[in-house]
Amino acid sequence: MVNTFILYLCLVIVILLLVMFAKWLRIAYPIVLVLGGLVLSIIPGLPAVSINPELIFIIFLPPLLYEAAWNTSWKDFWRFRRVIASFAFLIVIITSLVVAVVSDLLIPGFTLALGFLLGGIISPPDAVSATSILKQVKVPKGITSLLEGESLLNDASSLIVFRFSLIAVGTGRFIFYEAAASFVWVIAMGIVTGIAIALLYYALHKWLPTDANIDIILTLTAPYVMYLAAERLHFSGVLAVVSGGLFLSARSHRFLSNSSRLRGENVWSALGFVLNGLVFMLIGLALPVIVGQLGTVSLMEAIGYGMLISGALIITRILCALGASAFTVFISHYITTADSHPGWRGPLVIGWAGMRGVVSLAAALSVPIYLDNGVPFPQRNLVLFITFTVILVTLVLQGLTLPLVIRWVKMEVPDKHLADNEQDLRVRRKLAEHSLQFLNQQDEKVLNSSRPLQELKARFEKEQSLPGMADNTLHEDFRKIYLDVLMKQRLVLDELNKDPETDQSIIRKYHSLLDLEEEKLRMKYYNGN
Repeated sequence: MVNTFILYLCLVIVILLLVMFAKWLRIAYPIVLVLGGLVLSIIPGLPAVSINPELIFIIFLPPLLYEAAWNTSWKDFWRFRRVIASFAFLIVIITSLVVAVVSDLLIPGFTLALGFLLGGIISPPDAVSATSILKQVKVPKGITSLLEGESLLNDASSLIVFRFSLIAVGTGRFIFYEAAASFVWVIAMGIVTGIAIALLYYALHKWLPTDANIDIILTLTAPYVMYLAAERLHFSGVLAVVSGGLFLSARSHRFLSNSSRLRGENVWSALGFVLNGLVFMLIGLALPVIVGQLGTVSLMEAIGYGMLISGALIITRILCALGASAFTVFISHYITTADSHPGWRGPLVIGWAGMRGVVSLAAALSVPIYLDNGVPFPQRNLVLFITFTVILVTLVLQGLTLPLVIRWVKMEVPDKHLADNEQDLRVRRKLAEHSLQFLNQQDEKVLNSSRPLQELKARFEKEQSLPGMADNTLHEDFRKIYLDVLMKQRLVLDELNKDPETDQSIIRKYHSLLDLEEEKLRMKYYNGN
């Protein structure tokens, strides 16, 4: 137990170093982490790392899904709901079908049922990889929203396909209408379960005398309760977490205090970073164990099969993305769509952003060693290796070339919406306008006799009449000088802290206020450092 703890502690430190190295290289950190894990796995003397699929599904998956759902814009999710649903459900099924046919025809010993099993395992793309890459290049926000929305749902659909395929391989029978009905039932009841538990947590937060610490701990337990409850009832735990997370996120301002929201955001950001880093590192570290289990299949044959399936997977996703674009143009003549003319550039980028991740590897590892009748599970070792190869090929090849593809297609940026600074100005003016209306309704004597209220009113009047802010550099001098002022104030606090008569808790309080003021300044002017 102690050795395991020390191993994971060392992994966290290595992850931090590799992430800093990835930032220096300007490469998405999941790629560097997987390659770093591969390098570590071949160093003599290091212990082999075996991934327990239950560790991924129970410990890692619920909080990662919950954090993603919490940070997802419900407005964007609903706007692209049809496209997201088609990618998360229909395209997952099409991908599984293509993988099943290709593997049945070209890989010795594979059947259609076994091919569907492999397809269900490798069909869901990993959004962390795609979004971390998209942050480094300029693309319309709609593409990022589509990829994030897809990732919230495709894990559920792929795991359901995987579950039914597993039964088909074990029993040798598959009844389509029963599987389709079960598919819909598992999805629907997973969503119902997630929302029901979210309502319970809403009540706990709102009606119990919680503080920031209690609120944060409750949010940490929520994804696990949602996932485990749904899985225990044989529903989709993934959709339970996603639906519950979206429900609570959209209403967080109603039941969480400002302190709970600010502190909780920091906790979840750090937790999500560590968990994502660990799972990508574990992918690379798993190589020796997977290669050692190949058995009678030679390494070169296994690599060939993995490259074959990877190619089929990439081509299928690109064709599906372009096909979805063509269908959107057609259906826009009959219903309202988010974008009636998506073109080919965006769909091509979405099609290329199909990197696979840890959910695929965990699903492959969860394939049982033996069937119920005691017979070894057919081709289990090869399924594991092909899955690893697909993850490595898509993550490294597509991940490294995605920025090049985006530049090659010459994406039109920004979206067909107001620029961020124009939206910022509009919101500030509207807030100032309604704030002034409220202040003017107050008692005139109180308003005139209170200097702070007069200053507040003057500030709102100034913000209401702000000129256009098309160029943020107009405020660059103010921003730089104000940041220097805040730094000077921190130095003063450090000097005051040396005075034995000054309580350190007071110093910490003002350090926190300065940190909050700096964060407000950086958010306001959109300039990071």
